[in-house]
Amino acid sequence: MENFTFYAPTYFAFGKETENETGKYVKRFGGTKALLHYGGGSVIRSGLLDRVKKSLDAEHIAYVELGGVKPNPRSGLVYEGIELCRKKGIDFILAVGGGSTIDSAKAIAAGTVYEGDFWDFYSGKIVEKALPVGTVLTISAAGSEGSPDSVITNENGMFKRGATGEALRPRFSILNPALTQTLSAYQTACGVTDIMAHLYERYLTNTKDVDVTDRMIEALLLAMIGAGPKAVADPDDYESRANIMWAGMMAHNNSCGVGRTQDWTSHDIEHELSALYDCAHGAGLAVTMPAVFTYNMKHDVMRFAQIAVRVWGCQMNFAHPEETAKAGIEALRNFLISIGMPKNFAELGAKEEDIEKMARSACYGNGGSGVIGGFTPLAQKDVENIYRLMV
Repeated sequence: MENFTFYAPTYFAFGKETENETGKYVKRFGGTKALLHYGGGSVIRSGLLDRVKKSLDAEHIAYVELGGVKPNPRSGLVYEGIELCRKKGIDFILAVGGGSTIDSAKAIAAGTVYEGDFWDFYSGKIVEKALPVGTVLTISAAGSEGSPDSVITNENGMFKRGATGEALRPRFSILNPALTQTLSAYQTACGVTDIMAHLYERYLTNTKDVDVTDRMIEALLLAMIGAGPKAVADPDDYESRANIMWAGMMAHNNSCGVGRTQDWTSHDIEHELSALYDCAHGAGLAVTMPAVFTYNMKHDVMRFAQIAVRVWGCQMNFAHPEETAKAGIEALRNFLISIGMPKNFAELGAKEEDIEKMARSACYGNGGSGVIGGFTPLAQKDVENIYRLMV
């Protein structure tokens, strides 16, 4: 295990009706005038936004609204939010929604107190200062409610990139699993897929002797395999949704990733798909992960065989461990298909003719070095080959 530091200061309020205490938490963490940031109509139709406003009013917290966050959140709205925060004297960002809304809120929080272009943080600069952020989570997926990370799509070229920094960790996050019961089966499955991807990205490591975090990752994957199909089949299964919601946070606050190298190849490759075709991130990952794992399997066959046995219940073939590794990848693919995820380019709406463009962007876009991957290095031709496995 490698040396590490770990700081996770987010205060979590978990359970039914906790959104009614939002104003209390904004006040507790220093907010006096908040930017109320949200997406489309679902938070309005469900009455959630009104309940949050009522709680802010009860604590005499002033607020300014900025809706319109889209899936794969856009840079244009971030610039608008930064300008609004500076003009109105905002001192707290409150995100009501899923990962896209929270990521957009984090970008606004960082950009408001920064003299340069907020995109600098999405080009490698670490976020060291930001307005405080709080969240009311409506989708279990991205884990942004507990992480120091944010992903934004730059509309000048339509490519997605991430930013990070401990200053981006939310001061508090309200997690009411009941708020996810209005999600469609497809959205629920996309969330489960994203959570599993966050776990796999950490599991694929070159660091030896990381048994504790290996076992944590395996346990969370097993929880998703159990709870995911139940939540997809029954939107009102509160207990399954509760397990998914907490697993989503645990999968990406990096408690499972400390002391070990991580991969993130699947995310880097998928970001090109969702930026170009605007597909759901989880759906893109469902197609991307099996292809990446198949291509990278030979780098460490025993790591893939280990997760196949421990998580997917595959029989270990000691004479030919590559067969066990392949069986684990196929089990993952079949599970994702079983919960309604796409299996290839055609089902994503992606086009084979765009492969070279996406691979070049993944490797060289936004000042990239030409090589991606933390598990095994991949050049543009490798990425092209991986995309072709998805066709």
